[in-house]
Amino acid sequence: QVQLVESGGGLVQAGDSLRLSCAASGRTFSTYGMGWFRQAPGKEREFVAAINWGGSVTYYADSVKGRFTISRDNPKNTVYLQMNSLKPEDTAVYFCAARPRGTYVSALVSQYAYWGQGTQVTVSS
Repeated sequence: QVQLVESGGGLVQAGDSLRLSCAASGRTFSTYGMGWFRQAPGKEREFVAAINWGGSVTYYADSVKGRFTISRDNPKNTVYLQMNSLKPEDTAVYFCAARPRGTYVSALVSQYAYWGQGTQVTVSS
């Protein structure tokens, strides 16, 4: 069982940066693959970025590639999402998620077993 708590969201202007954090409970965090997803009002939850258990493999949605960076600190049981050059279309609730089979990355919502409660990111133009 893994519990996830996101933080770091807020209201920023277009072009600004934010860093989201996701703190995980449990001693098996280092074996989990982690992902960030987002959901805007009236839209489906969509994939943003993923990282494998050791941090050696990352994967990004085309919409954020080159602007966002996912990373993890296993001793701290934390995964991060550094978001640069934010755009109004990045406005959404951002969720982190964990999947037990952490060797590979995945962009599929269905492959993640544990989810945080989400943190709001709002980007004004």
